[in-house]
Amino acid sequence: MDRHCLNVTRIAAALRAPSIGTSDFDLNPAARPSGPFELRPASVLVPLIERGAGINIILTRRAAHLRHHPGQIAFPGGRQDPTDPTPLDAALREAREEIGLAREQVTILGGFDTHETITRFSVSPFVGLVDADFTPVIDRAEVEEVFEAPLAFVLDPANRQTHRRAWPGGWRRYQAIPYGPHYIWGATARMLISLGDRMRGL
Repeated sequence: MDRHCLNVTRIAAALRAPSIGTSDFDLNPAARPSGPFELRPASVLVPLIERGAGINIILTRRAAHLRHHPGQIAFPGGRQDPTDPTPLDAALREAREEIGLAREQVTILGGFDTHETITRFSVSPFVGLVDADFTPVIDRAEVEEVFEAPLAFVLDPANRQTHRRAWPGGWRRYQAIPYGPHYIWGATARMLISLGDRMRGL
């Protein structure tokens, strides 16, 4: 994707398009449970930071001992607590706890497609522009590493891949966006693909 098309104004405009919702089951419809099941609410922040003529995205690698998605590449975020007034408040709280990002250091551009995970979360993603002088302060109990990737790279359809792996009950397909030594996959990759599709739709 042309990095010159990626600016704050265009990103904010893309976020105003109607939400369609996405799911881990999109590539594996047969794996969806046959009966009703409850989805627990979660929120993530998709933090963007301007670097010279381009925009980077801030990502984390989750700590290896975590119960859900250990060691995976993720956005700052997590389960919504009953004390969170809104889903956005949950995403901002988690970003502060995980990487030391104060809400005063981020300008929210909007939200986009809610994503349903195989682990039965309904994830609300919000995009925010982070102050250029932000320095991460990592909570090692939750985060192993914080890194940046060019937004143009992770949103480029040419860098999308579909992989599969053995899962209880058979093989399952999932989407991935490898970046250097980092393997972005699953829900994080799917949400980035949703964002990229919105940008291409302008």
